[in-house]
Amino acid sequence: MANLRKLKLLRRIKVMRGRRSMWQSRLVFWVGALAIGIVSVVFAKAADWASDAFHDVTHSGRYAFLIPLILTPAGFALSAWLAFRYFPNSQGSGIPQAIAARHFRDPESRTFLLSLKLAAAKIVLTVFGIFCGGSIGREGPTVQVGASIMLQAARIGGVVQAKGLILAGSAFNTPLAGIVFAIEEMSRNFEIRANGAVLTAVILSGLAALGLLGDYNTYFGSTHDIMTGARDWWLVVLCGVGGGAFGALFSAGVLWLTMRLKRWRQAAPLPRLLSIAAGFGFAVALIGIVSGGLTFGTGYNQARAALEGTSLPPLFFIEKLAATFLCTMSGIPGGLFAPSLAVGAGLGSTIGLLLGTNAGIAALLGMAGYFAGVVQAPMTAFVIILEMTDSHQNVIALMATAMLGYITSRLISREPLYHGLSRAYIADTIRHQRNHQRGEGASERGAHD
Repeated sequence: MANLRKLKLLRRIKVMRGRRSMWQSRLVFWVGALAIGIVSVVFAKAADWASDAFHDVTHSGRYAFLIPLILTPAGFALSAWLAFRYFPNSQGSGIPQAIAARHFRDPESRTFLLSLKLAAAKIVLTVFGIFCGGSIGREGPTVQVGASIMLQAARIGGVVQAKGLILAGSAFNTPLAGIVFAIEEMSRNFEIRANGAVLTAVILSGLAALGLLGDYNTYFGSTHDIMTGARDWWLVVLCGVGGGAFGALFSAGVLWLTMRLKRWRQAAPLPRLLSIAAGFGFAVALIGIVSGGLTFGTGYNQARAALEGTSLPPLFFIEKLAATFLCTMSGIPGGLFAPSLAVGAGLGSTIGLLLGTNAGIAALLGMAGYFAGVVQAPMTAFVIILEMTDSHQNVIALMATAMLGYITSRLISREPLYHGLSRAYIADTIRHQRNHQRGEGASERGAHD
């Protein structure tokens, strides 16, 4: 009888411990999610300030428009040097680093790619890059920042569900799009293995950001025009196929040149890195001056104007695409979500001019086709644009354009951009592990001798 009571007591204690662990895990998710929402708002405000400051500096005098010829290459070189010397793995978007971190189980490897130190550097250097006129955005960096915050919260709370935490940190102000992005792009798994706590964390971080910052369509505006005639439906085909083709060429070009520049830098890593950053920065400045300043910065204003019915210059999308490509290859921290949407808006605007169709609808569909072509994630492209532009009346056209963009992109470039870039970070992390193990082995042998 005494043994039976003892057994029941042990079971009760085990259940209580299980419940405590479950609630501890959920609390970690929720606190981390709220922290991500707050940090993303600060990040957004800082990025807006940097964009405004660059505009003020370059419009402060008669020859101020020439300032980017010095500021942009010098700023790019400084940013690339800081990232290389003090904050390795802070370069680029940040999404490939988060994807790569999901391939490792040991905390050291994850910390090599995701940490609070890297998160802070990512925010500061991305804001600095925008201040220098870079055609970069903050959405991709927010993914790396969010994943880093979640992993730190997990360490404090004693939670080891790393993959789910990284997924939960992948939202950027848009709750619904954040969930779809976490599932489609980050995990590449439509059978959702992330539990309800992960999805709740994504929603909480998005809602926290929305509560403090406001609706995300304040950045991109909205169009309430409705598809009507046959010419409007031709936009679906042309924006889908054209956007997918240009998006695939951008992605394939980034993957191809990334590998070749990495090999070229091996002979003299730092000097060649600085020459790339300064050279590409100077080219970005030239493109910006030729475009009348339209290609500098995130592209929020240009995309908003296009959605609201103002046609962009016919060659804007080519200029913005080139500037974004050069920034991506320069080695500075910064994302390509917002610039890609601006490129798509420009492409759609140009197609709309050629067809004589509604400018706002053309820009909207151009965004869907090109963005789906770049990231090869049609659900993410469709949902994020739907959520950011409040264009529910054109939902079928948006879905069709995004799918056409995805199919076209896959026919041209078989490897998704972010997952292709993540392989380099996986290889670097494995190399770092081996070097660390060799160092420990050498230390142990020295101590033994």
